[in-house]
Amino acid sequence: MKNIVIATDGSESAQEAVGVGIELAAEQGAAVTFVHVLPADEFVVAGRTGHIPKAHRVEMDESEVALHEAANAAQGAGIEHTLERISGDTVDEIVAVADSANADLIVVGSRGRGPITSALLGSVSKGVLGESRRSVLVVRGAHDREPAPTA
Repeated sequence: MKNIVIATDGSESAQEAVGVGIELAAEQGAAVTFVHVLPADEFVVAGRTGHIPKAHRVEMDESEVALHEAANAAQGAGIEHTLERISGDTVDEIVAVADSANADLIVVGSRGRGPITSALLGSVSKGVLGESRRSVLVVRGAHDREPAPTA
């Protein structure tokens, strides 16, 4: 295994996926690409508005925080890594990044932080599983696991 793509959005499941992905990369001597996909409507395209917006200070958003935390964890483990913060359809873009990186594995959490998380549990992980021709590891977060029945 040479290349692993790990999707992150900063959610608990994604953070666990980052940890598992980094462990795998360390064991296999693989490089990692961390990816966060923002919905396309979160970016303003200057050409559509007819003017160029004035530059202004923007606070770091959740995707940047998530990517930087993932990068710090990879750096601490001595893992070669790159960061991809892109806009578009989440499933399509994760799969496209994996294809572009010729990834051997895609690692995703089982549940993200989107507005419909509770209604569509794992919609991104299911989408990546269905669309990708590459191996996909879905990391089920500790908060997703049901406790074992007691006797």
